[in-house]
Amino acid sequence: MASSSSYNSPCAACKFLRRKCMPGCIFAPYFPPEEPQKFANVHKIFGASNVTKLLNELLPHQREDAVNSLAYEAEARVRDPVYGCVGAISFLQRQVQRLQKELDAANADLIRFACNEIPTALPAPPGVSSIQPMAPRQRPVEFSRRMGNEGDAFYQPSAYSHPYILPWSDNPSGDTNDGGGEGNNM
Repeated sequence: MASSSSYNSPCAACKFLRRKCMPGCIFAPYFPPEEPQKFANVHKIFGASNVTKLLNELLPHQREDAVNSLAYEAEARVRDPVYGCVGAISFLQRQVQRLQKELDAANADLIRFACNEIPTALPAPPGVSSIQPMAPRQRPVEFSRRMGNEGDAFYQPSAYSHPYILPWSDNPSGDTNDGGGEGNNM
Protein backbone atom coordinates (compact mmCIF):
# COMPACT_ATOMS: atom_id res chain seq x y z
CA MET A 1 0.00 0.00 0.00
CA ALA A 2 1.22 3.45 -0.75
CA SER A 3 1.56 6.06 1.95
CA SER A 4 -1.44 8.31 2.22
CA SER A 5 0.85 11.34 2.52
CA SER A 6 1.51 11.10 -1.24
CA TYR A 7 -2.15 12.02 -1.77
CA ASN A 8 -1.81 15.11 0.50
CA SER A 9 -4.22 13.48 2.92
CA PRO A 10 -2.90 12.32 6.28
CA CYS A 11 -3.63 8.79 7.45
CA ALA A 12 -6.47 8.32 9.94
CA ALA A 13 -3.97 8.00 12.81
CA CYS A 14 -2.10 11.23 12.08
CA LYS A 15 -5.36 13.06 11.44
CA PHE A 16 -6.76 11.83 14.76
CA LEU A 17 -3.55 12.72 16.61
CA ARG A 18 -3.42 16.08 14.80
CA ARG A 19 0.10 15.69 13.54
CA LYS A 20 1.77 15.82 10.15
CA CYS A 21 1.77 12.48 8.33
CA MET A 22 5.38 11.84 7.33
CA PRO A 23 6.32 9.69 4.30
CA GLY A 24 7.51 6.81 6.56
CA CYS A 25 4.49 6.90 8.87
CA ILE A 26 4.05 3.44 10.43
CA PHE A 27 0.26 3.91 10.61
CA ALA A 28 -0.35 5.04 7.01
CA PRO A 29 -0.57 1.60 5.32
CA TYR A 30 -2.97 0.23 7.95
CA PHE A 31 -5.18 3.19 8.90
CA PRO A 32 -6.31 4.86 5.66
CA PRO A 33 -8.03 8.26 5.86
CA GLU A 34 -11.33 6.64 4.78
CA GLU A 35 -11.50 4.64 8.05
CA PRO A 36 -11.08 7.15 10.88
CA GLN A 37 -13.16 5.13 13.37
CA LYS A 38 -10.81 2.15 13.05
CA PHE A 39 -7.90 4.12 14.51
CA ALA A 40 -10.11 5.95 17.00
CA ASN A 41 -11.19 2.63 18.54
CA VAL A 42 -7.65 1.21 18.55
CA HIS A 43 -6.30 4.39 20.14
CA LYS A 44 -9.05 4.45 22.76
CA ILE A 45 -8.41 0.85 23.85
CA PHE A 46 -4.67 0.34 23.31
CA GLY A 47 -3.17 3.82 22.94
CA ALA A 48 -1.20 5.15 19.97
CA SER A 49 2.16 4.74 21.70
CA ASN A 50 1.56 1.05 22.47
CA VAL A 51 0.39 0.38 18.92
CA THR A 52 3.49 2.14 17.53
CA LYS A 53 5.75 0.00 19.73
CA LEU A 54 3.95 -3.17 18.72
CA LEU A 55 4.12 -2.41 14.99
CA ASN A 56 7.82 -1.53 15.20
CA GLU A 57 8.57 -4.87 16.89
CA LEU A 58 6.79 -6.91 14.21
CA LEU A 59 8.09 -7.90 10.82
CA PRO A 60 6.47 -5.91 7.99
CA HIS A 61 4.50 -8.91 6.67
CA GLN A 62 2.95 -9.47 10.13
CA ARG A 63 1.78 -5.93 10.72
CA GLU A 64 -1.43 -6.02 8.71
CA ASP A 65 -2.72 -9.07 10.58
CA ALA A 66 -1.76 -7.46 13.89
CA VAL A 67 -3.59 -4.23 13.03
CA ASN A 68 -6.68 -6.18 11.93
CA SER A 69 -6.64 -8.10 15.21
CA LEU A 70 -6.20 -4.93 17.24
CA ALA A 71 -9.02 -3.24 15.34
CA TYR A 72 -11.34 -6.21 15.87
CA GLU A 73 -10.60 -6.42 19.59
CA ALA A 74 -10.90 -2.64 19.98
CA GLU A 75 -14.30 -2.60 18.27
CA ALA A 76 -15.47 -5.51 20.44
CA ARG A 77 -14.25 -3.69 23.57
CA VAL A 78 -16.05 -0.51 22.56
CA ARG A 79 -19.29 -2.47 22.10
CA ASP A 80 -18.83 -4.64 25.20
CA PRO A 81 -16.29 -3.10 27.61
CA VAL A 82 -16.37 -6.01 30.05
CA TYR A 83 -16.09 -9.09 27.82
CA GLY A 84 -14.96 -7.79 24.42
CA CYS A 85 -14.28 -10.63 21.98
CA VAL A 86 -14.82 -13.24 24.69
CA GLY A 87 -18.47 -12.22 24.95
CA ALA A 88 -19.00 -12.76 21.23
CA ILE A 89 -17.14 -16.08 21.33
CA SER A 90 -19.19 -17.29 24.32
CA PHE A 91 -22.42 -16.32 22.59
CA LEU A 92 -21.43 -18.23 19.46
CA GLN A 93 -20.34 -21.28 21.48
CA ARG A 94 -23.71 -21.38 23.28
CA GLN A 95 -25.45 -21.08 19.92
CA VAL A 96 -23.39 -23.98 18.52
CA GLN A 97 -24.25 -26.12 21.58
CA ARG A 98 -27.96 -25.32 21.23
CA LEU A 99 -27.93 -26.13 17.52
CA GLN A 100 -26.02 -29.36 18.19
CA LYS A 101 -28.71 -30.43 20.65
CA GLU A 102 -31.40 -29.62 18.07
CA LEU A 103 -29.51 -31.63 15.44
CA ASP A 104 -29.13 -34.58 17.82
CA ALA A 105 -32.85 -34.50 18.60
CA ALA A 106 -33.72 -34.34 14.89
CA ASN A 107 -31.39 -37.27 14.17
CA ALA A 108 -32.99 -39.27 16.98
CA ASP A 109 -36.43 -38.50 15.56
CA LEU A 110 -35.28 -39.60 12.11
CA ILE A 111 -33.94 -42.87 13.50
CA ARG A 112 -37.11 -43.45 15.52
CA PHE A 113 -39.33 -42.75 12.51
CA ALA A 114 -37.13 -44.86 10.24
CA CYS A 115 -37.38 -47.77 12.69
CA ASN A 116 -41.14 -47.36 12.80
CA GLU A 117 -41.39 -47.28 8.99
CA ILE A 118 -39.24 -50.34 8.23
CA PRO A 119 -41.87 -52.96 9.19
CA THR A 120 -44.62 -51.19 7.21
CA ALA A 121 -42.42 -50.57 4.18
CA LEU A 122 -41.75 -54.27 3.59
CA PRO A 123 -44.75 -56.46 2.72
CA ALA A 124 -45.13 -59.45 5.03
CA PRO A 125 -44.75 -62.84 3.35
CA PRO A 126 -47.95 -64.91 3.20
CA GLY A 127 -48.60 -66.89 6.35
CA VAL A 128 -46.36 -64.68 8.54
CA SER A 129 -47.96 -62.17 10.88
CA SER A 130 -46.97 -58.60 10.17
CA ILE A 131 -45.23 -56.58 12.86
CA GLN A 132 -47.18 -53.50 13.90
CA PRO A 133 -45.17 -50.25 13.98
CA MET A 134 -44.62 -48.60 17.34
CA ALA A 135 -46.30 -45.29 18.11
CA PRO A 136 -43.93 -42.32 18.43
CA ARG A 137 -42.27 -41.95 21.85
CA GLN A 138 -43.00 -45.58 22.73
CA ARG A 139 -40.04 -47.77 23.61
CA PRO A 140 -39.72 -51.53 23.27
CA VAL A 141 -39.79 -53.46 26.54
CA GLU A 142 -36.19 -54.61 26.01
CA PHE A 143 -35.05 -50.97 25.68
CA SER A 144 -36.84 -49.87 28.88
CA ARG A 145 -35.36 -52.60 31.07
CA ARG A 146 -32.91 -51.14 33.59
CA MET A 147 -29.53 -52.69 34.23
CA GLY A 148 -28.58 -53.59 37.83
CA ASN A 149 -28.10 -50.70 40.27
CA GLU A 150 -26.74 -48.26 37.71
CA GLY A 151 -29.46 -45.66 38.13
CA ASP A 152 -30.87 -44.36 34.88
CA ALA A 153 -28.73 -46.47 32.55
CA PHE A 154 -30.87 -48.28 29.97
CA TYR A 155 -30.16 -51.56 28.28
CA GLN A 156 -29.57 -51.05 24.59
CA PRO A 157 -29.02 -53.93 22.22
CA SER A 158 -25.73 -53.54 20.36
CA ALA A 159 -27.49 -53.39 16.98
CA TYR A 160 -29.50 -50.35 18.12
CA SER A 161 -26.85 -48.19 19.81
CA HIS A 162 -26.67 -44.42 19.37
CA PRO A 163 -23.68 -42.12 19.83
CA TYR A 164 -25.95 -39.43 21.31
CA ILE A 165 -28.62 -38.99 23.96
CA LEU A 166 -32.15 -39.83 22.90
CA PRO A 167 -34.67 -36.98 23.39
CA TRP A 168 -37.43 -38.80 25.26
CA SER A 169 -37.58 -39.32 29.02
CA ASP A 170 -39.12 -41.71 31.57
CA ASN A 171 -41.87 -39.40 32.74
CA PRO A 172 -45.22 -39.78 30.94
CA SER A 173 -45.73 -36.04 30.54
CA GLY A 174 -43.00 -35.92 27.88
CA ASP A 175 -41.09 -33.21 29.72
CA THR A 176 -37.38 -33.56 28.86
CA ASN A 177 -36.11 -31.76 32.00
CA ASP A 178 -34.82 -34.45 34.37
CA GLY A 179 -35.18 -32.16 37.36
CA GLY A 180 -31.50 -31.34 37.72
CA GLY A 181 -30.58 -27.66 37.76
CA GLU A 182 -32.67 -24.86 36.42
CA GLY A 183 -32.73 -25.97 32.75
CA ASN A 184 -33.59 -23.87 29.73
CA ASN A 185 -37.16 -23.78 28.64
CA MET A 186 -36.97 -22.63 25.03
